[in-house]
Amino acid sequence: MSSCLSFAHAFIPVSAHAFPNSIYIGLPRTAKRLTFSRDMETMGIAMKLHGHWKQIQSLSWSRCGRYLLTASQDCRATLWDLATQTRLRSAKFEAPIYTAELHPYNAFLFVVSLFEDKPYLATTSAIFSANGNHIITGTSKGFINIIETATRRIIHSSKISTGLFSLLRLTASGRQLLANSTDRIIRVINMPDLSLLPAISPTDPQASSTPHDQPPAAADDPDSSNTPSSHLDPSTLYLSVEHKFQDLVNRLRWNHAAISPTSSLSSSSTATAASFHADYVTASTYMKRDIYIWELRTNSLLRILEASHEPAIIEWHPSRPILACTSIETGSIQIWGIEPQQKWSALAPDFTEVTENVEYIEREDEFDIYPDVEHDKRRKDREDEEVDVLTIDKKEGIEESFVLPMLYDVEDSEVDDQELVRMGVGTMRKKDVNEGKEYEEDGDGAAVAAANAKGMGKKRK
Repeated sequence: MSSCLSFAHAFIPVSAHAFPNSIYIGLPRTAKRLTFSRDMETMGIAMKLHGHWKQIQSLSWSRCGRYLLTASQDCRATLWDLATQTRLRSAKFEAPIYTAELHPYNAFLFVVSLFEDKPYLATTSAIFSANGNHIITGTSKGFINIIETATRRIIHSSKISTGLFSLLRLTASGRQLLANSTDRIIRVINMPDLSLLPAISPTDPQASSTPHDQPPAAADDPDSSNTPSSHLDPSTLYLSVEHKFQDLVNRLRWNHAAISPTSSLSSSSTATAASFHADYVTASTYMKRDIYIWELRTNSLLRILEASHEPAIIEWHPSRPILACTSIETGSIQIWGIEPQQKWSALAPDFTEVTENVEYIEREDEFDIYPDVEHDKRRKDREDEEVDVLTIDKKEGIEESFVLPMLYDVEDSEVDDQELVRMGVGTMRKKDVNEGKEYEEDGDGAAVAAANAKGMGKKRK
């Protein structure tokens, strides 16, 4: 059963085209493994990772696509290296994790929000800004806080909602913030350009960017300048709510919300990331089977999709008009899309569509019969041409990215060869894949010792 999902794609600084090898991920609610589907065409499973023993709550991809951060209710956040299929880091907290997100440029720095813990009780959702220099958090009192990553200092706080924020999503440009609150209102908030704030050098060496993921310099941005006048004063920051979406009649609650990628505007090389804005907002309903889609340009409800079961998590494909959602009841993954329109002009450039019968006038040499010698000459000339089927042309605006290797020996089946454990008379169950395994820094030595002592006591009896 799938508890969360995410699309993997390379970061696109200007254009809104996704990496060609986009990867779709589904996570079973049983939290025994991570299941990767290679692409949207074949749906073949590429990799299975084992590492959590409770439900997985969130996923976060690194900028290069090689590292994946998973957060679970077992109080653990694990960083995976998909190239070697191993766990690089594992951090344990004192409370179950609700959400976790990687730094945009540093795969070894992440922010988490916990279910219940005294130091972090007020923070219910946390994400990084577009450049990673700031953390945007939502609290249980309806405040949006902006925190400096280097100093951990709050530089701005605004009261936006009367309820707690359960979800925060930021567009690639960093200028639109999607917020889902328990007051049953989904908000799209205009964000200031946080990249104009004065940069503060981090004191922690771990907070520096990795060599392969360097943040863009201010001189590379045509809208920015190195002069002090271009800097933004933190005291002048202002967050304004641009759109509000709610059901005034039924007062529906929203399980999850997602904002579409910024792909509708110009994708030319002269356009900047800040000029892109999202087009649609999608939300799944609580105790209903409907998926609502709103259009931001008209601020109106565009369409209501009816799912087979109550939808939980919703995600947009980074480049294609595709929606993916998980089901609460069955854990299945449903994919929504549009019917592709046939474009005959792609096969014949001179092809034109007509609405009524027209008289065709043939060209003078259109149906001429050529001798066989000329046909053979043309065929041999085509055979001499070298056809390159291995080189992949690099698209403009797309950075080099890690490609997940395909493992052909992974079976496309949810049934594993697990050992059966006897539970009672005529009762058997499958042995948990994590049963009997010891993880690092568990701190459960006392519990293991107590279990061993209990077993020894039974043997003595």
